[in-house]
Amino acid sequence: MGMDDPVINRQQLLNWLRAARGEITVAGLFLTRLPFPATAGAPLPPLARTVWSFPLIGLLVGLISGAALMLASKLSLHPLACAMIALAVAALVTGALHEDGLADVVDGFGGGRLREDKLRIMRDSQIGTYGVLALIFSVGLRASLVAGLLGPGLAAAALAGAAVLSRSLMPGIMVLMPQARVDGLAASAGRPTPRQAQLALGIGFVLAWPLLGFWAGCVAMIAALAATLLMATIARRQIGGYTGDVLGASQQAAEISILLTAGAFAL
Repeated sequence: MGMDDPVINRQQLLNWLRAARGEITVAGLFLTRLPFPATAGAPLPPLARTVWSFPLIGLLVGLISGAALMLASKLSLHPLACAMIALAVAALVTGALHEDGLADVVDGFGGGRLREDKLRIMRDSQIGTYGVLALIFSVGLRASLVAGLLGPGLAAAALAGAAVLSRSLMPGIMVLMPQARVDGLAASAGRPTPRQAQLALGIGFVLAWPLLGFWAGCVAMIAALAATLLMATIARRQIGGYTGDVLGASQQAAEISILLTAGAFAL
């Protein structure tokens, strides 16, 4: 019996690795436009089960955008131009998923009077004045914060840390808030367990700590949590819960708060 234990443990480990790979693949396909390879013949897990890996996908996005910033800096471009290039690359990698959510949320919350009106506007593919202004302020503020950091190395690390932490908080909204719709992206994703949300938060902090520094990482986590809670509170009052767009808007709010923290600690 004891002779078989290592074999059993090895098989259990292989099964866990296969399951984790499938979950990371689903999260990557959802959060990015990158061609994550799926295992042939293997059923894909539901999105709710994959939320623990959201920070890992954030790290990938952050490293790609940070590399773009470093490359732009090698061309002796202005720091603001380097920051804009990095944010543009991140938007390409994600398909501007979170930016789209921010624009839809601001359009819906600002343009609708009744809950049904807000949800209808949020689902409309056309963007309004509020949404355009929200994107201008979001991109402009993030670019200026990144450009103000001392050196491209620090800026790239802050981008990666913000990408990780901001995505680690999204599962918490999915656990704690009701869904605003019975259909749509959020409803089809399902509801993760509290353990999965806690794991995402823990992974996010562990990954962001060496990128932001311990104390900056701690303050950034608090700031990001406050921004996420604020967005969740507004969504609860406006539409009674969360949608996929609300998750995207919360990521943008958290990322801005993290970059604000990084800029303050760099002074």
